[in-house]
Amino acid sequence: MQRPPRARGALGEEQERAGRGGAERGCAIDCQSALQFFFFNSPVSAADAGKRSSRCSLSWKSYFTQPLKAAQLFQSVCFVAVKTLCLIKQLQTETQINIVLKLTHLPLLPSYALDLCEFPFDYLSQRFYMVQGIIIAMTTVTKYTQGARFLCSDETCPLSEGFQYIRVHVPGATESTTVRNDFSCKLCNSPLQEDRKFRVLGDKQIAEIITAKSLIAFQGCPNNQPVRFQSLTVFLRDELSNKIKIGNEYIIVGIPTCVKNSSQNVVCIEANSINLCSPKAPSGISDNFRYLLSLTSSSCWKFTAILANIFASQIIPPGTYNMLKLCLLMSLVQTNDRNKEVEDYVDILIVTSDTLLVDRLLNFCVCLVPRGIRHPTSSEIFPTLSRDKYGTGVASIQACSALLAKDGICYIGDLSSHKKDKLELLQSVLESRSITVYIPGKKYGDGDDQQVTFSVQSSFWSFIDVDSSSKRHVHRNSPLIGQVDFSLIPVNLMDAFGLLIYCNESSPCHPILPSVQHSLKKAIDPEKVLYEASKKFTEQDYEKLIAFAKNLHVEISLEAEKMIHGYYLASRRIRTDSIHGSKLSASALKCLVSLSEAHARLSLRNKVLKEDVLIAVLLFETSLTLKYGAAVFCIAPNAVFPFELCGEEHLEQRDVYLIQCQQQLQEFIAAYGPGSVIATSEE
Repeated sequence: MQRPPRARGALGEEQERAGRGGAERGCAIDCQSALQFFFFNSPVSAADAGKRSSRCSLSWKSYFTQPLKAAQLFQSVCFVAVKTLCLIKQLQTETQINIVLKLTHLPLLPSYALDLCEFPFDYLSQRFYMVQGIIIAMTTVTKYTQGARFLCSDETCPLSEGFQYIRVHVPGATESTTVRNDFSCKLCNSPLQEDRKFRVLGDKQIAEIITAKSLIAFQGCPNNQPVRFQSLTVFLRDELSNKIKIGNEYIIVGIPTCVKNSSQNVVCIEANSINLCSPKAPSGISDNFRYLLSLTSSSCWKFTAILANIFASQIIPPGTYNMLKLCLLMSLVQTNDRNKEVEDYVDILIVTSDTLLVDRLLNFCVCLVPRGIRHPTSSEIFPTLSRDKYGTGVASIQACSALLAKDGICYIGDLSSHKKDKLELLQSVLESRSITVYIPGKKYGDGDDQQVTFSVQSSFWSFIDVDSSSKRHVHRNSPLIGQVDFSLIPVNLMDAFGLLIYCNESSPCHPILPSVQHSLKKAIDPEKVLYEASKKFTEQDYEKLIAFAKNLHVEISLEAEKMIHGYYLASRRIRTDSIHGSKLSASALKCLVSLSEAHARLSLRNKVLKEDVLIAVLLFETSLTLKYGAAVFCIAPNAVFPFELCGEEHLEQRDVYLIQCQQQLQEFIAAYGPGSVIATSEE
């Protein structure tokens, strides 16, 4: 613990304010100071001191394992201290002092950790445990009874006045436990009545968490062993309310308990403290990748080219869909475990006639990051509302796929399978990176209408089947760049995705024979490793590489920044007409910056160079050409991978080709973007 726990006189404070109109403050006493005052400054006899010291012989371990007993001890000590100091004149009983023990953390020992995958839960010991999980749902904030004062209904009874009957909330207690109408006087057995002007209210919020291990159920990864994951309810009270965000992973310290819900008993946890979980970044990459990086250190492009060429050889043969694989890797390394201040996402929309292979490839890539989510078609992408199951009548907001994929990838499958209203909502989220949930007050509670806005911090992947256009009697599909049929998707939604990639079975980047041979061999022996690259660079090696690269802090060099802004201004000028204006939106600049940073991270560099900007420009220009046709800065359909990468000679040829492209880009900027300067942060 960082400091001794504090005791708050919350109930006594409210009683004093009610009794004297708030003229005097309540007390907040440091328990350690109270103990010192009680034992060293108060005139007590040696016998009394011995009794008190034996009564206070509660070890710190007992404080963790017996919190209710510890609270009673601190309550007694603070009562004597407050009484002796005359801080509250109306103080009569110990129950007027409400003790709230706050922990910062627990010892990092197995006996203090509660695994959400374990069964059964230990909810009978009433002790502190530490739970780690992801918030998947939460309610709006409501009120609960923190404390109440009761009086005997018989006016002749001595207990019909004073503070003899005070009930305060204890961890795991329901509202009916604190406030009921069946309490009776212990002196005359008459019914007790609540003095409502002394009721103390606090804030309450209910959340649900799941363990991070359960996310494999959303990744679409094959799992031979059947598993079941259960969410756990968390009660957040007072200052802990509104301290959580859906999709974040937290370490919660609290007391497990059992709450009756309708006809069922539900295990939950009463939170005492909650802290944001910060996963540790790996310290490096595998030896094979380190050796490959040293061999390709003379070029800024060779390392990422080899990565893309041999990537996902378990799914498709090396050399197939290299540009798509490079973009997927760049999108993966743009996910990070930090709170993003800049929108550096790489959203990918794929146009393909080979949906089966593309879907397998995307499923494989989603599993390489902890927050990779394959959106189930039967559920919702964005948050939904439901009624709280604990009878409070308030709305419970469910996370759904987009918020669960925080700092990761949300793969939503075939875009044409979603309805028009869902596509419009997706477009709005891609443009604003936020989603607002409206809560009608008439349906959820008696209050006013509310709205809660969530930040959507995930990259989106999707694809379109160009062959599905034939089902709608449209036969305009053509392999020519700039003439692919996009009648199935709104233009604004297509522009909202940062990258548009065209993958066709008949294209040069998809050799038919190797793909057929790969599929046949995998069908015969699914576990067989077909390529030498799969042995040297395993799936785990790529996971480690991505985890290391995505946490690199990169800075954009001055030369690279000038090239980004120069290309952006030049592209806006040549793709502008007097009727529709510019075809490039303001988000195009963010996309170019994200792609440049992504290539630098994938190259394991801390600085964005002009070579990184070139790859970003070629990918972005390919996307523009696919949507709007070729322009002045004309590039080949396979501009990033113009040759098959079969050896060192082909890598050298590619470098020579990219150097020529870089020279053309500089000439294009000089011709159509004259006077381009580095934009300020306000611009």
